[in-house]
Amino acid sequence: MTTGASTPPHPARPRRSPLLRFLPLGIAAWLVLEIWLLIVVAGAASGLTVFLLLVAGFVLGSVVIKRAGRRAFRALSEALQQQQSGVLPQGGGNSEGNGLMMLGGLLLMLPGLISDALGLLLLIPPLQKALSRYAERTFERKMREATPGTLGDAFQQARIHRPDGKVVQGEVIRDDEPRGYEGDAGPRRPLNG
Repeated sequence: MTTGASTPPHPARPRRSPLLRFLPLGIAAWLVLEIWLLIVVAGAASGLTVFLLLVAGFVLGSVVIKRAGRRAFRALSEALQQQQSGVLPQGGGNSEGNGLMMLGGLLLMLPGLISDALGLLLLIPPLQKALSRYAERTFERKMREATPGTLGDAFQQARIHRPDGKVVQGEVIRDDEPRGYEGDAGPRRPLNG
């Protein structure tokens, strides 16, 4: 069944966010800057020095990621043990900054001096706390501003309606309403006529 409305010749393109529009350009500029800085340092010191810096960054980054992963696993197992014993898990604890620590380790593992500097900055505890507070405030602000029908709105609805996270599938049957099958209401009639 048609309504008489004409179909557009091509579907409208959704507008891209500025982040998605300029992300490829930013990555390309970052790569060019990393390569240029490596060439400058190799010219000033030596190629062996640059190689040793890159290897040291990779090793340090892998150690940092391994340590942060162990801390996160230990915090998770402690929270599960506390939950099983009936004690409410305490907020914060050892797990603060594990994500930023892993990101710092990943940046250290990437070849490049700028990524190494950023990775080392992310390993500083006061900077980790400031960044995690900023990220938490930004996330909560975005959740409050979520428009209906978006993913943020779905998370907000789930958080409001199911605070404990438990979902029980089922059907509500009320005794005050007639059920609509034969044995529930009225006199019985014989089936044969």
